[in-house]
Amino acid sequence: MVKGILARKIGMTQILAADGAVVPVTVVQAGPCVVVQRRTAERDGYEAAQLGLVEGRPPRHLPKPLAGQFAKAGVPPTRVLAEFPVATGSEVKPGDTVLCDIFAADETIRVVGTSKGKGFQGAVRRHHFRGGAASHGSMFHRAPGSIGPSAYPSRVFPGTRMAGRMGGDRVTLKRVKVVRVDLERNLLFLRGAVPGGRRALLRLVKG
Repeated sequence: MVKGILARKIGMTQILAADGAVVPVTVVQAGPCVVVQRRTAERDGYEAAQLGLVEGRPPRHLPKPLAGQFAKAGVPPTRVLAEFPVATGSEVKPGDTVLCDIFAADETIRVVGTSKGKGFQGAVRRHHFRGGAASHGSMFHRAPGSIGPSAYPSRVFPGTRMAGRMGGDRVTLKRVKVVRVDLERNLLFLRGAVPGGRRALLRLVKG
């Protein structure tokens, strides 16, 4: 069995639990995915499966090696490819379909995505600096302050927290709970928020 799937974020909503509690959830379109290539320990040194996310329109132009890879698997081309681990001894082969039924309600999974890009931001927003006094005449409100001594070492150390581009980073959330599984529409309801905006690509991995 493949231990993960590719998904697209749809948005957030809330559902009612059995005890009447309101649970905030993120709805994701998990799959369907097709197995494009199988990695084996004998040939590649590890067990994995390369999945392609089946979406509306296939890519128009493909490099010849990639087109041959899809033709060998007997599946239509997909825009997104990613590898996921496979349970030892699983009979997974190219052409197989992977659906969201690999997950179950109340299961905890890992969610990997890319956070929203915020553009160029100052140190207060980017690194949560406190800032200076807001009173009249302070002349120090949202400035970063000193970034290093001038006499020695007369340079700015790498990694010094300053203004710069914020967001657009790879984010991994662990122990995200699956609240509900909709097999008919390939939907997963995950508790809480997950990284990225609408239609963002996500990797969902068991465990």
